[in-house]
Amino acid sequence: MNIKEMLKNHLDEQGRLMSFPSKRKLKNAVLFLMASKFEPNRKYGEKEVNQILDDACCFQDAAMLRRELFFFQFLDRKIDGSEYWLRAPQPTLESFDLE
Repeated sequence: MNIKEMLKNHLDEQGRLMSFPSKRKLKNAVLFLMASKFEPNRKYGEKEVNQILDDACCFQDAAMLRRELFFFQFLDRKIDGSEYWLRAPQPTLESFDLE
């Protein structure tokens, strides 16, 4: 099953996240979906990260998503939070039991 199929009840017609699921497995799927919005080998400012996350969601909680992406090692950042980038290597679906 792919990520968008797993999240079908949480995505609107445009594929935007309508709510953050309560189940950990679905939360993990959200993190994979949100990480896919970022380009490898590119640095992002905090405002740019927030805008990308806000554009991918119907609710406005970019800070929570940003923290989750960092905590679960999808994104890395400077200590002061001024720059973010995709961590390499990225977590795998298998490591989150999503295959």
